[in-house]
Amino acid sequence: MAVLQELVAVAKEQLLNPIYISNYQMKFFSLSILLLFSVLVQSQDSLDQLLKKYNSESIPYISVDTLESIQDRVLLLDAREKSEYEVSHIKNAQLVGYDHFKITSVTEQNISKNDTIVVYCSLGVRSEDISENLKKAGFLNVYNLYGGIFEWKNKDNTVINSKGEITEKVHVCSKLWEKWLIKGKKVYSD
Repeated sequence: MAVLQELVAVAKEQLLNPIYISNYQMKFFSLSILLLFSVLVQSQDSLDQLLKKYNSESIPYISVDTLESIQDRVLLLDAREKSEYEVSHIKNAQLVGYDHFKITSVTEQNISKNDTIVVYCSLGVRSEDISENLKKAGFLNVYNLYGGIFEWKNKDNTVINSKGEITEKVHVCSKLWEKWLIKGKKVYSD
């Protein structure tokens, strides 16, 4: 809140120098800044609340920023359905699915139990379930991508389609979840 007050104070100083602004205009400006700040904070809190509601947090989260820096050194698994994956996915991600997930799809690849595995879905709910199965199978370094592919795209990262081409499209799974994808073109199931 102190940062916001400082921002408003600086804005007042800069705006008052070149032109005359009425008290009403300044109050409107200040309230607009406050509203914008509260919406941004509420949006993040809401994602936190959503994930706390649906997840047990038994699997540690990894942030999009962290994944960006280690992406070439991890096994990336997509826990969405094939139709979602074909619309777009994170480059080098392997589809493991959710409804028909089989642990053998991972164990038969002869992956070391010590390798770092990052699992994602749309937001991070389904991926926690798949990650728990991986932990039970003995994999030691399993992480859930916080905010899933939506957060990945919202942070301006690229996704590719089934042809390996960069796309703006992201399957949003349902109308309930679509609000969490802010950037990119929303695609729905037929």
